Amino acid sequence: MNPDERGKLRYFLNSTRYVFAFFFSLGKRARKTKVLYLVSFLPVLMSMVIKFTQIFYDRQFIEGIYIFSNMIMTFYLQFLILILALFFGTSVCSEELEGKTLTYLTTRPVPKSSIILGKYAAYTSLTILMTVTGVVFSFLILNVNDLLNLSIYKILFRDAAVLCLGIICYTSFFTFIGTFLKKSIMFGLIFCFGWENVIQYFPGSTQRFAIAHYLKSLLPAASPGGRFSFLLFRLEPTTPAVAIAMLLLITTVFITLACIVFSLKEYIFED
Repeated sequence: MNPDERGKLRYFLNSTRYVFAFFFSLGKRARKTKVLYLVSFLPVLMSMVIKFTQIFYDRQFIEGIYIFSNMIMTFYLQFLILILALFFGTSVCSEELEGKTLTYLTTRPVPKSSIILGKYAAYTSLTILMTVTGVVFSFLILNVNDLLNLSIYKILFRDAAVLCLGIICYTSFFTFIGTFLKKSIMFGLIFCFGWENVIQYFPGSTQRFAIAHYLKSLLPAASPGGRFSFLLFRLEPTTPAVAIAMLLLITTVFITLACIVFSLKEYIFED
């Protein structure tokens, strides 16, 4: 790599870092983020209700880790990370169009692809932060009687890692959708609760067209009536290595497409 190429790469990385820092700080204070923080704590509220019910009615025979794996993880994988990724991902571009700030942003001496990458990284980081915080609190509440059992923490780390991969992948997809669709939220809702929540239960190779398939493939195989049995219903998993490779490939493809579309498309503001 010659000096000119190194200089351009350094400038691109510095620009991306600047955009990331600015929008991460701005995003933390945004009203939308505060609302989504409250939404992300719904599983914590669910966990508190379940635990208090167990204590009040003396139903401690149900393991906290079983509830966490079957109920809380189902809620995160099937609903919460989809919603968070949808609203943050589509807003990478759409909020600039709706606020008519895109012109001011693109006239700065910053590559357009740096804007997409920086905002994507900032919003993905915020989503991961609020998700992992909720997961940890839910886990601790449900397993408060078993916190000295170190073996359960590997489940927490694995599940948190799977959710983070899901957020990274889904947000890249919705970032791409937001760069060229005006009704990106509507399309995203159809994708989340239509395609993504239906196609994963189809038999055979069809279910591999759902991102959720690869996320669930990273969870342990379910035994009938046992842990993860509901979450992994009808799953025909791919190997963990292939699942991770596919998630990273999907992320790379869609964030690259988002950068290309945003760099080439001329956006027209509506009155």
